[in-house]
Amino acid sequence: MAAATHLCFSPPISVSSLPSRKPNFVTPNLQTSQSRICTRIRCNTNLLGDFGARDPFPAEVESKFGDKVLGFSDTEHKILIPAASALSLANQECADISPNQTPLSEFEAKQLLFKVVGWRLANEDGVLKLQCTWKLKDFNCGVELINRIGKVVEGTGHLPTLHQLEQSNQVHAELWTPSIGGLSINDFIVAAKIDQVKISDLVPRKRAWA
Repeated sequence: MAAATHLCFSPPISVSSLPSRKPNFVTPNLQTSQSRICTRIRCNTNLLGDFGARDPFPAEVESKFGDKVLGFSDTEHKILIPAASALSLANQECADISPNQTPLSEFEAKQLLFKVVGWRLANEDGVLKLQCTWKLKDFNCGVELINRIGKVVEGTGHLPTLHQLEQSNQVHAELWTPSIGGLSINDFIVAAKIDQVKISDLVPRKRAWA
């Protein structure tokens, strides 16, 4: 009968908490009845950092993908109310911006850019702005998109600038906070709300190759 092999792992230990010395490797202790190998794994629990999160696309919500996730029957589920800082941008409300407030730096704007979809940063004469462009089926679809965006952002008190390009069937949106001469958190909140607008029936269908 083959000897049984057991793997024993010690709990994760932060690298910074270990003394500066050469690592000790445990030599396997071979016995006649069994072979036991003990391995010590050292890992840093914050290797990846915070990648942020995004809201689900409207098509994902319609597919009810969350209802398709199966779990164990004895799993205990708890509903926790997150702090305001942990809420997605689309669930937050725009705040009053003081004219004395400093606009977001380019670094801060790039971090928040991970939390919106399809938006890009534009630097116009030193002023940072958020921009997004949608290519649609036709001119009427562009009008419909503008109407849908208007319904979503009308209660925010922070409206984007929308342009419809008739010849190319495109709608262009721009967000920034003129009172402070740059970007504020309100611009990203409104951008996240616009991301929730359904556009699957307005954009051209992608050709599926066999």
